[in-house]
Parts: sequence; C-alpha cells; structure tokens
Amino acid sequence: MRAIEDHARETYPEECCGFLIGPTGEPRRIGEVRRATNVVPENRARRYVIDPRETFGVEKSLTGSELEILGFYHSHPNHAAVPSEFDRGHAWPWYSYVILSIVDRRPEDLRAWTLDEGRGTFQPDELTVEA
Repeated sequence: MRAIEDHARETYPEECCGFLIGPTGEPRRIGEVRRATNVVPENRARRYVIDPRETFGVEKSLTGSELEILGFYHSHPNHAAVPSEFDRGHAWPWYSYVILSIVDRRPEDLRAWTLDEGRGTFQPDELTVEA
C-alpha cells in the first residue's frame, strides 16, 4: 500500500498506474506492485493507459515464477476511490483494480474492485496484501 501511495504522491496531480502481482491460485494475495508508465496522451489527471508492450514485458518476466498479474492499480487525484466510466470501459473481468483517492498529495482512501462481466459493473473486491 505504501508503494502505491508513494507513486501517487510523485505523479500528483496526474494519475499513476501499475501492476498488482502475486501467486497463482486463491485466495488472491498481492505480494508485489510494479510501477507502470501512464501513456495516455491527454487528460492525465483523469485517465491512465498502460502500454500493452509494458504489460507483455511484465508477463514475460513472470514466466516460470508461479506469479502472475492479478490486476492493476491507479490513483484518482482529488476524486473518490471508485471506478469511473473510463475505468469501466477499459477493464477486464477477473482482474482486480485498486484505486487510491489522493487529495492534495495526501492519500485518502484505497479500495479494490473487480468487474462483474455479466452486469458490466464494478463490485468491491477483497485482496490480501502480503508483507
């Protein structure tokens, strides 16, 4: 959690983003976060996009490690830690999405979500963070 908060402070007032990594299987346990580069060309205070090549590189680095990308994190500068319509339009079922609300460089709220494919809406998600 501290790594996500630090990343959000550094990129504020733009959104930060990154990968949630952990072992395969249930329950989902996040053991590592890796920063990603926000490559969205405009409105970076309200949008993020991770280059698919960067995602592929992380997946490739995890091959044979029994670890996988479990989801993604990003910040919402001066907004609530709830998914936006933009987030919904760019999300995939199964992955976890952690959103950190950060106001004036102060982390306020961190929540996890997953996309319900059947309804097309986000539902609260439970994750375990390994120390």
